[in-house]
Amino acid sequence: MNIPQDKKYDVVIIGGGFSGLSTAVVLAERGISVAVFEKDEKPGGHLSRWHHLFPHGQEASELLGELYSKVKHLDIPVFTGRKITGIRLLSGVNMLMDGDEVLAYAMAVVLAAGFRLFDAQRKEEYGYGLYPSVLTAAEVEAVFRKERPWPFDSSCEQPRIAFVHCVGSRDLKCGVAHCSKLCCITAVKQAIAVKQAFPKSQVWCFYMDLRMHGLEYEELYRRAQVEYGVRFIRGRLSEASPGQGGTLHVKAEDTLLGKPIRMQLDMLVLMAGMVPAVDLQRSIGKLVLEEPSFGSGFISVTGYPLSVQVAGHPGIYAVGTCKGPAVLPEVMADACAVAREVENYIKSIKEPQYVQA
Repeated sequence: MNIPQDKKYDVVIIGGGFSGLSTAVVLAERGISVAVFEKDEKPGGHLSRWHHLFPHGQEASELLGELYSKVKHLDIPVFTGRKITGIRLLSGVNMLMDGDEVLAYAMAVVLAAGFRLFDAQRKEEYGYGLYPSVLTAAEVEAVFRKERPWPFDSSCEQPRIAFVHCVGSRDLKCGVAHCSKLCCITAVKQAIAVKQAFPKSQVWCFYMDLRMHGLEYEELYRRAQVEYGVRFIRGRLSEASPGQGGTLHVKAEDTLLGKPIRMQLDMLVLMAGMVPAVDLQRSIGKLVLEEPSFGSGFISVTGYPLSVQVAGHPGIYAVGTCKGPAVLPEVMADACAVAREVENYIKSIKEPQYVQA
């Protein structure tokens, strides 16, 4: 099988977010030829739209800048605005297609499609999409990045702001049983950032239960209470409606005290969870992905956690949050593990089926 040299790689990665680029860097450092295809017009994924990272407040742009520098130094080709619509296996080689056009040939493929955010409009009781003062956590990051204004008068010294955890996570009514893993700590991080921007503000977090599983997360939670006066209420909001003077009127319950709560807010922030990038299965044509036994919809891999190969597809691997919710250190560790397994797979192929054209 003759293949154009400019389309021939050992590995092709589908997705140019943090997981895809990190995996590409590790592979390239090991002398493996790799290319990245990203459907958006720029790489970076969700991380490119983040402001500061927990728990130490590092700027997301700084982390991405370091990653981009490595990609450039290693001369890794990153093709943006190109969506893979199909993967065909021919003579032992994976052909990556965009319609009828062959974009690349590779011995191995790594899926790094990431995740999407739960559609907060499905929780109609919170008024997202109806009231401008109701934002998602991702939109609040855009406010911190100065890409959109505060939904209230920024000259206000004492805004009243509440965060709602588990929006689209652990919600069987919405068909989402899993925990998104980073919503609690993100709410804590953003609550502190609000208090830093508005020291006299009143900030509440409504939670089901707090899952501070990462290193120094519990300490950040303590600081939010002790140093910044963020109030944590175990309970859920039941309804948000228009209040006086452009505010929001919300009803909730403190389930620890067994008491109803009513309050006027200037901003309500919904911690929308992580759900599968459902367009992935549509975008790769005949590649059939097995559904995990627990029905999350994320990509299933064989022999988890000792293998990262996509179930039923030798030579095709998955990395990062397309397999399930994960925080950045976990994604980086996963990228290293995937790169190692891909490298071993390539070395096991004694005589690659393609030859130089």
